[in-house]
Amino acid sequence: MLKQISVFLENKKGVLARATKLLGREGIDLIALSIADTTDFGIMRCLVSRPDDALKVLSENGFLASTTEVLAVAVPDTPGGLAGLLDLIEAGDINVDYLYSFVRNPNENALILLKPDDVDACRKLFAEKGIVTLSDEEVYEGAGK
Repeated sequence: MLKQISVFLENKKGVLARATKLLGREGIDLIALSIADTTDFGIMRCLVSRPDDALKVLSENGFLASTTEVLAVAVPDTPGGLAGLLDLIEAGDINVDYLYSFVRNPNENALILLKPDDVDACRKLFAEKGIVTLSDEEVYEGAGK
C-alpha cells in the first residue's frame, strides 16, 4: 500500500516551512509534493520515505495530518502519455479525485500519483490492462527509507 500524507496547513507565512523542517530534522525524505490552497488553508499532499514516522511527528507538533492510499504508475513521458491512462480510467467508469506527478529519474517515464474514487477497482483495471502499479519500495527507492 502506498501511503500519502495529507497535512492541513494554515495559509500563513512560515507554516509550510515549519512542516518541512520537522520532516527534515527527522531524516524523512520528501519524495513527491503537491499543495492545493484556499484563502485560509491549504492541503499539502506528499509521499515521504517514512510515512508512519512523518504522520507521528507532524501530529505531535500540532499539524492535522492523515494518510490516504494512492496508486503510482509509470506513464510514457511523451505527448499524450497521461491522456491515454486517463482515457482508460474513464472507460472503466472510475473517477480521479486528484493526481500529481513527480520525477525520480529524469528522462525516463513520468511517475503519476493518483487518488481514484475506488482504489481497488482502479488497481484491478490496471492489472487487467497490463499497467503496473508501483509498490512503495519502487517509489521510495533511493529515498533513504
